[in-house]
Amino acid sequence: MPLKVMSFNIRCASAPDGVHCWANRRKLVIERIRAFDPDLLGLQECRDDEQAAFVRAALPDYEFVGVRRGGDGDSAVEMAPLMYRRGRFDELQRGHFWLGSEPDKPGCQSWGAAYPRTASWVRLQLRAEHSPPLVFVNTHFDYQGTAREESARLLHRWLRAATRDAAAVVTGDFNIERDSEAFRELTAGGLLHEALQDCAVDGGSYHDYGRAQTLEAIDWVLASPQLQTETAMVDRFSLDGRYPSDHFPVTVRLAFHPAADPRLSRTAAPSV
Repeated sequence: MPLKVMSFNIRCASAPDGVHCWANRRKLVIERIRAFDPDLLGLQECRDDEQAAFVRAALPDYEFVGVRRGGDGDSAVEMAPLMYRRGRFDELQRGHFWLGSEPDKPGCQSWGAAYPRTASWVRLQLRAEHSPPLVFVNTHFDYQGTAREESARLLHRWLRAATRDAAAVVTGDFNIERDSEAFRELTAGGLLHEALQDCAVDGGSYHDYGRAQTLEAIDWVLASPQLQTETAMVDRFSLDGRYPSDHFPVTVRLAFHPAADPRLSRTAAPSV
């Protein structure tokens, strides 16, 4: 069976978006998630308050893994959580780290970033399928300084160590397009390939509630070589001028290569 993956920046509920406020969008967010019915779901800009509570209540068949990014002010409760379908996986491990010079320090903010940023991860085993373990990571890169490039290097190093005996899927809002140094760092050495690029799909996903003149391709789904891309698309749904978010979700179907190593290992993921 294919592995269905979605990355979706759902826009913070606290944003002063007028007619596009969270209360007017939240049902559409869940409808788009249910329309694709992902096995793995990476969310960005989800606040650890009523917003996360609504998402969790609306998706009770998913496990929710996230941590507040920390820092100063009201935005400290923002998360980049991941969710996975409980009925398809056994969880082996989970964790979080910060995209900074001290990754194990909660709220770490480095490299000129505007905010602290996190990566949440789980190590999973597909049930009743002969496949290697799967490490699923979700993140949201910053947009200032050298934070994107340094975050990409940090994540690349972590994945190199964490996936010696496992496949990997990475979702996120990377705040930069695919012709960037950060993208080259993430995919260096063939560690990861990007699904929309595999399928030659126009990856524009940030649209500012339909106001952007040019769509920015900053939301990606990346996978390790054990996984091949079957389909990939940007879900550009809107209804009478209403959008689920200021980002379109990215939806991908992946499949394990027939030669993927079926052995299960419970080796601990390293610290960073």
